Amino acid sequence: MLDKFHDECGVFGIWNHPDAAHLNYLGLYALQHRGQESAGIVASDGETLRAEKGMGYVNDVFKETEMRHLPGLAAIGHVRYSTAGEVSIREAQPLLINYRWGQLAVCHNGNLPFANELRKELEDEGAIFSSTSDTEVVLHGIARSRASSLYGAIVDTLSNVEGAYSMLFLTTDSLVAVRDPRGFRPLSLGKLDSTYVIASETCAFDLIGAEHIRDIAPGEVVIITQNSLESFFPFPKRNPAMCIFEHVYFSRPDSIVFGRSVNKSRHKMGRQLAIEHPVEADIVVPIPDSGTAAAIGFAAQASISFRFGLVRNHYVGRTFIQPQQSIRNFGVKIKLNPVRDLIEGRRVVLIDDSIVRGTTSQKIVTMLRQVGAKEVHMRISCPPTVAPCYYGVDTPSREELIAAHQSVEEICKFIEADSLGYLSIEGLLAACGEEIEKPTFCTACYTNKYPIEVSAQSKQLCSVISKNALAVSK
Repeated sequence: MLDKFHDECGVFGIWNHPDAAHLNYLGLYALQHRGQESAGIVASDGETLRAEKGMGYVNDVFKETEMRHLPGLAAIGHVRYSTAGEVSIREAQPLLINYRWGQLAVCHNGNLPFANELRKELEDEGAIFSSTSDTEVVLHGIARSRASSLYGAIVDTLSNVEGAYSMLFLTTDSLVAVRDPRGFRPLSLGKLDSTYVIASETCAFDLIGAEHIRDIAPGEVVIITQNSLESFFPFPKRNPAMCIFEHVYFSRPDSIVFGRSVNKSRHKMGRQLAIEHPVEADIVVPIPDSGTAAAIGFAAQASISFRFGLVRNHYVGRTFIQPQQSIRNFGVKIKLNPVRDLIEGRRVVLIDDSIVRGTTSQKIVTMLRQVGAKEVHMRISCPPTVAPCYYGVDTPSREELIAAHQSVEEICKFIEADSLGYLSIEGLLAACGEEIEKPTFCTACYTNKYPIEVSAQSKQLCSVISKNALAVSK
């Protein structure tokens, strides 16, 4: 589905378990929805760090041969969708280096908008980079730091970096987790008997039977060693700006993110959407899978029958070979197909989490009409998306966002729906347990008000990456 924001990345770490790499593999499996371009694991046996990574899904990269190369009691892992840098094995994380204190591995969920400026400064001073990843800039900073410890070097480096980062660092004798002071991206701490685990989402804990202890707080550094877990808050305090799109779309509904059930938030989004944009209809149909929870809430509030009127093919990869003879709406049909006997002759409320370019929504509306839908009313469980993200989400440029330059009425006409309604920003915040006066969420993609001002160069880079990714997908 090209007409979507793309998930950013997922990280998973484990400390003090005899089967650390295999549990890390399972954790990454649970986080696969956050990135499908590459996957990697670095494991520590107490003396050496070893890495295995590759392009593709977790089960494509890791077989028993690779897992045998990852002995030890500790490991960190990463699934990637590029928000900065190229798409290649060089960019796959965790990144592993040798420097003056030994080996160091890092994996990163987020984005550093000013990394390109810092990278140029380092290159001008003679630094050599092996990838285009913004994460490598952090490694250079740590290696060049005059601090007397790894902890000091991490704090020293990240104190001079603005942006979104939930990071895991692994050495032969420690696991370090860091979350940026605004808390853009999620990061949680769990425990399995005497084993500590850290993950982007709590659904990864559920898979391995770990208990979710708490979120790693914005601005917190957690250091886990053989004998202890220590917590520090070394960075200046900032106003929180947690990404609300985690609750709208990115995170799995069975996760607890930012201390709140994602499923509960989405269900309330749907209920509030039904209050704000009621419509007479026969059935409520979600666009699977991210629209399902909101559709259930909408149907319950509106007392309209909920039906799975669109069936998703879960076995479609990132690319597919298109037929020589054009088939109308081929790209959407290979992933979604309407159930004719549910749709035909009925007034349909179609629920989705967002409209980005509008092209996919238009094709889905057309498909429903082709199988006999009497009316199609589109309802979106978030406000109009009017601005790109620079904090770890792959988004189109402002020019490509249909809501940035067209009214709701114009978008409705473009997607050929009978009506269109978006959830208000007040309704969205309320569904996520916030008030409009004092939100702790970043809502820049809906309001164009950014917690961190981004340079024109970084905005231009975001636009280039988006267009390149779209060209590759096509």
